[in-house]
Amino acid sequence: APAECPFCGEAAGRELEEHVRARHGHLLGAPGTGNGEQLYECPMCSLTCTNIQILEEHVDLHLEEHNFSEGGDMKDLELAQQLQTEEDERQRSEEEKREREEFEKLQRQYGLDNSGGFKQQFLKNMEREVDRGRMQPFEYHKRKADMMESLASGIDDGRTKTSGVIEALCKYYQSENKDVRRVWLSAGVDHFHSSLGDRGWGCGYRNFQMLLSSLLQNSFYNDCLRDTTLIPSIPKIQSMIEDAWREGFDPQGASHFNNRLHGSKAWIGACEIYSLLTSLRIKCQIIDFHKPTGPMGTHPRLFEWILHYYSADNEGGAKVVCTSKPPIYLQHQGHSRTVVGIEEKKNKSLCLLLFDPGCSSQQMQKLLKQNSDGTGLRLLRKFVGSLKEKQYQIVAVDGVLSLEEKAARCRASQVLTSEKIP
Repeated sequence: APAECPFCGEAAGRELEEHVRARHGHLLGAPGTGNGEQLYECPMCSLTCTNIQILEEHVDLHLEEHNFSEGGDMKDLELAQQLQTEEDERQRSEEEKREREEFEKLQRQYGLDNSGGFKQQFLKNMEREVDRGRMQPFEYHKRKADMMESLASGIDDGRTKTSGVIEALCKYYQSENKDVRRVWLSAGVDHFHSSLGDRGWGCGYRNFQMLLSSLLQNSFYNDCLRDTTLIPSIPKIQSMIEDAWREGFDPQGASHFNNRLHGSKAWIGACEIYSLLTSLRIKCQIIDFHKPTGPMGTHPRLFEWILHYYSADNEGGAKVVCTSKPPIYLQHQGHSRTVVGIEEKKNKSLCLLLFDPGCSSQQMQKLLKQNSDGTGLRLLRKFVGSLKEKQYQIVAVDGVLSLEEKAARCRASQVLTSEKIP
């Protein structure tokens, strides 16, 4: 509150000293004590002084103390506001830094950090192998030349491919009679595993190669794939997905990748596989198993759906059914695999057979010489209790599209949604 004059009570504020001197200076003196000595009483604290100069200095101290107190309050308020502002700015800066670091981490994780793509990673990893003595210089130069030729042609070099596994499985199940009641297998599927150029991010592309290897062996899809008669390399697949985006497929997904995959290490998922297949006029659908449907976080509905996919047109009594069904693309957070078949046990339980891009050629080659006890199948078998991710998506192929149907699906993909299994 404004300071009041001790003589008249008038609000004087910061000009209290001037007000007292100008209006009430004559009152600073007081009557004597009776022995002839003049006394002066302080109007602020009633202290009695015998000298007018002493009284004035005393009153000045009161006034200075008041001014200091009033000014100090203002300075304290300003300091508190300044400190709060600085703290707010510090917290905002730290939050922006955390968000930026998290975004950069996600970009690196999903290959969107402009750190190069298949070619750069392939050369870098080969150089590391040479430095560690695990690759001879002549092999480095030969593989580099092969890789450059593969990139120029757009055709996969086949170094990571293993063929004949489905045929070996069919032969094994014909004689196996312990606990498998029936088994359904996709038509010939080649296995492709990750290489030095795509290790850590290429699973989606490798699974597409597996799916395509089966489609290329099925004459039903010849017309769709007349321009794709050989397995494309990963950079070529990236360009094919970009072509699908340019046609108008999945603009929302394209914007996530800034409309660019080629030359990056970007992970792809079910939506990109769907867009690519549909652009090739291959009829397919995305099914979303968005939550567990069994105890302990399991997905029995996923297994039931896949059983129906394989068995719907193959209800015969044969124990081993080598169907014409293409394999199924199976996606979950951080990884994808290819479903190539399903077992039904004698106790009615189900077991998926999966090709994993993370398995090497050496591991897959062992399946070509399957032991009678089936121990090698542990690499492929996944029971209900083995798949406990929170969510799964599959892309299942089911025929060929006309040009009109392709155009309609392109329009629909602009608000692309998957079918959810309740």
